[in-house]
Amino acid sequence: MGEWKIQVSVRVSQALRAELEKYAAAEKRTLGNFGAVILEWAFEQLKAAGSTERLLKFKIRPPGERSKKA
Repeated sequence: MGEWKIQVSVRVSQALRAELEKYAAAEKRTLGNFGAVILEWAFEQLKAAGSTERLLKFKIRPPGERSKKA
């Protein structure tokens, strides 16, 4: 039996939408598909962190910016 899909509406700024569309196009995805991938990933991160407050404390470092161990 296939996977059931639902529609979710999210209000974002025009600038964010334009940036999301740019990334989606670069990955050859539709905006809806790209949004679903991002939402699923973000929810998994939230479940691992336990709360939005704790999740937002973590930062992803850009490549090459690793902490130096003395």
